Amino acid sequence: MKPKTKVVSAILSLVMLSGAAMGCSKGGENTNTSSSSEPSAITGTASYPIKTDKKLTYWGEYITVKPNMSEVPFFQEWQKRTGVPITFISPPAGQEKEGLNVLLASGDLPDMMEYDWFSFPGGPEKAISDGYILRLNDAIDKYAPNLKKYLKEHPEVDKMVKTDNGSYYTFPFIRGDAMLQVYQGPIVRKDWLDELGLKVPETIDDYYNVLKAFKEKKGVTVPLSFTGIGQFNNGAFVGAYGTNRGFFEESGKVLYGPMQSGYKEFLTTMRKWYAEGLLDKNIAAVDGKTLDANITSGATGITIGNAGGGIGKWTPVLKEKDPKAILAPAPYPVLNKGETPKFGQKDHAYTTYDNVAISGNSKNVELAVRLLDWGYSEEGHMFYNFGQEGVSYKMENGYPKYTDLLMKNPEKLAPAQAMSLYIRANSGGPFVQDKRYIEQYLTLPEQQEAIKIWAKTDSDKYSLGLSTSTSEESSELAKIMNDVNTLMDEMTLKIILGTEPVDAYDKYMEKLKSLKIDRALQIKQSAYDRYLKR
Repeated sequence: MKPKTKVVSAILSLVMLSGAAMGCSKGGENTNTSSSSEPSAITGTASYPIKTDKKLTYWGEYITVKPNMSEVPFFQEWQKRTGVPITFISPPAGQEKEGLNVLLASGDLPDMMEYDWFSFPGGPEKAISDGYILRLNDAIDKYAPNLKKYLKEHPEVDKMVKTDNGSYYTFPFIRGDAMLQVYQGPIVRKDWLDELGLKVPETIDDYYNVLKAFKEKKGVTVPLSFTGIGQFNNGAFVGAYGTNRGFFEESGKVLYGPMQSGYKEFLTTMRKWYAEGLLDKNIAAVDGKTLDANITSGATGITIGNAGGGIGKWTPVLKEKDPKAILAPAPYPVLNKGETPKFGQKDHAYTTYDNVAISGNSKNVELAVRLLDWGYSEEGHMFYNFGQEGVSYKMENGYPKYTDLLMKNPEKLAPAQAMSLYIRANSGGPFVQDKRYIEQYLTLPEQQEAIKIWAKTDSDKYSLGLSTSTSEESSELAKIMNDVNTLMDEMTLKIILGTEPVDAYDKYMEKLKSLKIDRALQIKQSAYDRYLKR
């Protein structure tokens, strides 16, 4: 399962945006305390469905087999249950960031915008101070009892969903169980292990021996393959050496992974594996299609992939060719047997994408807030996660079980495609994700086992949380890290590929200093210290 499922409803175009943009002023006049306009009063009570003569506008991108969001059954039913009519607007296909820039430049903002505001240049506080989105504190206090109750009961999440200044800025997508936070890790051809009398690898030496056996005894041409060195960011393989590819903290001090001595040891190992033909010769250019071909053709025996989009996608294809084929999870490697992996993939409970902000110049703040707050109610929770009872799920002994409409779709849609029509549990949005979704989405026993195995790391201990830099710090940090990341990618590839000696690492560290990595560490440390004080 990927953390984010993201394809744009392509038929809604920039024509709609530009047409809507005529004659309105830019939303940059607002302060960061409240909307400059009074919220429109709701006719009748605040119970659902709400009685209103207002119509809201909603901007965002969404995967769907329908041409636009307005034709998706989920969004149609959402409007019926809440009583709020909505006009949906989407950016051009694959251009979410560019589409948002066009939207913000137009000055005519919709009432609601679904986006990763955590990644906005300068951060959420910048988006608030620029008047693009609303500081939601007062609105949540007045009109969002469900979200307010949830955050009060979950202070660890409450800490994540606001800025250092205490500003709430979106209606958040929250993973409601630790089981939902892990979805990626090492995957191995278990049938080959069984055939060769080998156990699932645990240590770096185990992995090396398995890769050698796959190459020499099975004739595997690409024993280890994955989609680029970005896979090291979560600590795969490099984590065995006590470091990773990004920033982390130990005993309250922020560290940069490539500067730790273990990173040089990791490069030494990868260089050896590459030289012996164990690591994909095209490591710098492997994309998703290439990896798919490597796995499904039997050219690769170990990879780093997802439970849903990896094991779930590849297994049926493999079994058509070889009914005995098994893709099974393996633990993140360690140096010594019995150790717990230091790093591994794990999302925060608050996932910063798929969250909905209210625009700074919305004239319908109360209505928008009440609409979004419904997602955190008991009814909204069930609807977002399971859809319509009797249609997309049915209750069996108190358990909401997805129907064949989703799991064995009569129109031959894959479960993920069918789900995108009736629920949002597999994509995100303003609600709390239910673990009963993933229990059914991961249908293979290997997928279910993967979540348990990959979760056994100490990644939480070294996480910086969702710390945020100030607007000024963000600009400075982005400039520094652009140069730093370019240099580190260059170093990593050149040493692994053997075009430079391992000892070149020391010269790269000297150059790293000249790129102001120490200043970057200061910024990250300040942000982390502020986060701890929230």
